[in-house]
Order: sequence, then structure tokens, then C-alpha cells
Amino acid sequence: MKVEHLIEMANQIGEFFASMPDREKALVDIADHIHHFWEPRMRRAILASLDDPAASGTMSPIVLEALTRARERLTPQAIA
Repeated sequence: MKVEHLIEMANQIGEFFASMPDREKALVDIADHIHHFWEPRMRRAILASLDDPAASGTMSPIVLEALTRARERLTPQAIA
């Protein structure tokens, strides 16, 4: 899956939650949605894009903030 498509999907999620009056809750809800509904490889790819200024520059500000804040929690655990 291309990271551009993942960013587009994340931006759509962010657009939905951005209308919430409580920004802090919106940030948590964006991360929760991605955590619960995206498979690990999708989460790995979008989190890796945070380190690429060209890719992260296409994320909406609310998505960028949500992913940055929840990065550790969203990172899939290695299977032992």
C-alpha cells in the first residue's frame, strides 16, 4: 500500500474528527481509530512517513499532531 494513500485516508479521518469541539479528544480519537482499524503494516508505513518531511508535509495538522503524540502506542509490537 502506498504511503500517499495512507496519508489521504488519515487526512479523511482527521477531517471527520476535526469538527469535534474538544481538540484533545479529537487527537485521541484519531489515534484510536488508526490503532483499532488499521493493520500493523499500515501503521508502520504511516508512522515511518513522519520522518519524511515530504510525506509528513502532506498530512493535515491535526493528523500530524495525533500521530506524533501517539507514535509509541501506534507502533506495532514485534512478535516474539
